Amino acid sequence: MAIREILIYPQHKSELRRKSAPVIKIDREIFLLIQDLKDTLSESKDGVGLASPQINIHRRVIVVRLGNESDGERQTDFPIALINPQIIESSDERKDFDGCLSFPGLFGKTIRLHYLQVKGLDPKGKPFNSVFEGFNAVVVHHEIDHLDGVLFIDRIESVNDLYIIRENERSEMAKVPYTDILSGYEGWDSPNTFISRKVA
Repeated sequence: MAIREILIYPQHKSELRRKSAPVIKIDREIFLLIQDLKDTLSESKDGVGLASPQINIHRRVIVVRLGNESDGERQTDFPIALINPQIIESSDERKDFDGCLSFPGLFGKTIRLHYLQVKGLDPKGKPFNSVFEGFNAVVVHHEIDHLDGVLFIDRIESVNDLYIIRENERSEMAKVPYTDILSGYEGWDSPNTFISRKVA
């Protein structure tokens, strides 16, 4: 079991902004990369997806935990790998919850696609063409973004959509606006870069 260090923004800003190269051949190196991604994601109790750039390997490989809602709780499956994932159809763009293992403790409401048709290769090299809907589409969209150096903060419409969750004075878990905790994240881009920033 190989657990990799997840790159954290802003310390590894340049690596997280790099575009990843397509996988040309599925060989032992790619099998090991997939296993590393799965092992690393499995070590995170909150993570539902991980992209290879987050462990500083710039190949177009992601792993995601797809899920479904049951009694108001999201139940997730074991991580699956998508190689060279490419969005070929999309719709239903709206705000939803977002977070990232490369931004520990920071969450937000981002504009995300909720319907995706994606093609690519599975770990055996077989082509797939799959539809992802709802929060599963959000997860897949988030991880594909990583392959192009796009981070979830790029999809924030307003700095007011960023927050952390921590215990308040009444010992309740509460959202704390990003603007209130900015001083704790030195080196980040100015909040103004998050406002109305669109990603092509």
